Amino acid sequence: MVFETAATLLTETAGEAGAAAPAVLKSLGHHAVFLLLLQLAVLLATARLLGELLRKLKQPAVIGELAAGVLLGPSVLGALAPELQHYIFPRDQHQADLLSVVSWLGVLFLIIVTGLETDIGLIKRRGKSALLISSCGITIPLIAGATFGWYLPEVYLADPSKRLVFALFMAVSMSICAVPVIAKVLMDLKLIRRDIGQLILASAMTDDTVGWILLAVVAGLATAGQVDPISVAEAVGGALVFLGLMLTVGVPIVARIISGVDRRIGGVNAQTSLVIALALGAAALTHQMGIEAVLGAFAVGILAGQAPRFRREVGHTLEVVTASFLAPIFFASAGVKVDLARLANQEVALVGLGVLGLACACKITGVYVGAAFARLSHWERLAMGFGMNARGAMEIVVATVGLGLGILTIELYSIIVMVAIVTSMMAPPMLRWALSRVKMGESEAKRLEAEAIAASSFVRQIRRVLLVSRHAHSVDLPAQIVGYLSHEQPIEVTAVYARPQAVKTSWWQFWSRRGRRYAAVGAKALERLGRPLRLLKGSRPELKIISDADPAEQVLTEAHRDYELLVLGEVHRGTESLFGPMADRIVHKAPCPTLIVREPARELGPGQPTLYRLWSPRKILVPTVGTEYSKNAVELAAVLAASTKAEVTILHISRTGSNDVETARPHEIGAQIVAREAERAKKFGASVETVVIEGVRPEEDIVRLAAQGSFDLIVLGSSLRAVSTRAFFGHRVESVLKHAPCPVVLLSAG
Repeated sequence: MVFETAATLLTETAGEAGAAAPAVLKSLGHHAVFLLLLQLAVLLATARLLGELLRKLKQPAVIGELAAGVLLGPSVLGALAPELQHYIFPRDQHQADLLSVVSWLGVLFLIIVTGLETDIGLIKRRGKSALLISSCGITIPLIAGATFGWYLPEVYLADPSKRLVFALFMAVSMSICAVPVIAKVLMDLKLIRRDIGQLILASAMTDDTVGWILLAVVAGLATAGQVDPISVAEAVGGALVFLGLMLTVGVPIVARIISGVDRRIGGVNAQTSLVIALALGAAALTHQMGIEAVLGAFAVGILAGQAPRFRREVGHTLEVVTASFLAPIFFASAGVKVDLARLANQEVALVGLGVLGLACACKITGVYVGAAFARLSHWERLAMGFGMNARGAMEIVVATVGLGLGILTIELYSIIVMVAIVTSMMAPPMLRWALSRVKMGESEAKRLEAEAIAASSFVRQIRRVLLVSRHAHSVDLPAQIVGYLSHEQPIEVTAVYARPQAVKTSWWQFWSRRGRRYAAVGAKALERLGRPLRLLKGSRPELKIISDADPAEQVLTEAHRDYELLVLGEVHRGTESLFGPMADRIVHKAPCPTLIVREPARELGPGQPTLYRLWSPRKILVPTVGTEYSKNAVELAAVLAASTKAEVTILHISRTGSNDVETARPHEIGAQIVAREAERAKKFGASVETVVIEGVRPEEDIVRLAAQGSFDLIVLGSSLRAVSTRAFFGHRVESVLKHAPCPVVLLSAG
């Protein structure tokens, strides 16, 4: 297999005469450590320098990183200063193995990042077209590569007895494509969200997924040393069974592990370590199964990236570590093995040109034919072919695997690396040329506009919600509102029942009547919390009880665990305090936007229990003054209306009696404000009506209109005023909260 046994690098015998004595584990020699650190420093510095230079020339950085290795290898440094080159990179197997360990960490990290960026949802959405394109884009190169490998002269084979394995390996190397290079080009051209860009990515991802399976199979056959029906069945069966289990049983298991670690430990560091550990463990498993280790890392990367509780900062962290450290060392060390002097031979050069021409021709032709079956236009077919022809980093991984398994000679290895470099350089200009001729359709333009709205939307960015309740009877409405928000996007909810506990309960007091009663109340509250949250689409809510002398502090501790929204349920009981000391403190110190749901107290008879009620608004009133927090309130109302088939009324009240120039035409300005907000609300799928009135006391007008129009909900946007220890949003907002005849939702950014 690819990886050498690590123990052989460290184990030495106690002495030649003591063969029966136990082995002694010694540390690495001083010079070995010195050379390893020197190699890493030289490779990293040169690779990053040339990578950035190529990036400025609008070429993929991987080309510069590979060129750095070629520069430091026998081709350039070895020719100009052979003694220096041999000193830094001596031909010592143990020293080469040490560098290989770091290089293969780079391979695995690169594959993990590729898996994290693989969008299974995108492949499913464009599944039929992507499958047609990728099937032809893989089949034709496979046939061409296998044929080429079968008839290539024996002098180019590392082991002529393994002709079939070599032919299969050449087939895989011809069929692979580079998703990172393709994605980078599309991002640079600002075309990654275009229909054609999405289809190129989906097809390339499908290609790569199939390619890794094929590579794992061929690697397994190479390790077995022979190709027979049993070994083929074992390799193919092992890869398919592993992927089948990972993509079915593995999906909830990985999601649950990530969720559990995030809940109990939290933080980007813990989740980053977990993803790396899972990927390395899966890589070790697939390696032990006799299939290539990269398949295990790739599968974990896919599953981790799709987990609901996966933090995007983890992907960014892994990408930074990979792109700035491990990947440059891997690519540079791959380039060091390239010997251009071998390619200077006329016969080898002709073989290299033949491989390059065949690789480009069969890939572009295969993708073009598949795109024709998918009924794409001529320019779209060419764009697909040019884009998926880029081999990039993935081809280097394939070449490294082939060299490590003894399938490739150094000549063929150098040729495949050359193909990776040339095809990656060809992709950007050819893609630009073809995509500039692809026209945008009306439906595509509408989709892109909707995505742009969602990208700048406050509500659409909500993924994790902390719902806090102090009373079981005040949870129904806020929980149902969160449930309606989840209809259009996956939302993960942690619901907390928080009640102050005046006396610290010791272990013996817990079993007292008071302790048992408190526990029973908490259990009933959690049951009540769970009922309305059944409206949630997606993962199950997490239910918690916070029982503490200072529950606000515990709630705030939980709120600091990367929630996008904190929801508080309150019932107005006519007291002076608007929310109460605990809620005031939470609102004041909340690290994220807060949503306060306040509803009028319901009159209940003596001893009558508060019953769960299903609530669905028919009419929603949203006052707006055109500010950012008003815009967020309109978004929230629009999403609720779209989920419940309600009608939104956007209201603007212009104050009369002002001589300001800006309010000289209050009605006209108000009409512009509500028209702009209505246009935005309609893009979220809401039915909208606009009203503009003039008044002296806007808070009274809002309450009056809500009563006259029989509105079921008022949505307010406001900002917190830091004037006291209590949560204060202004006298007008407080007046509406106290006197509204219907529930009020107050959305605050803090």
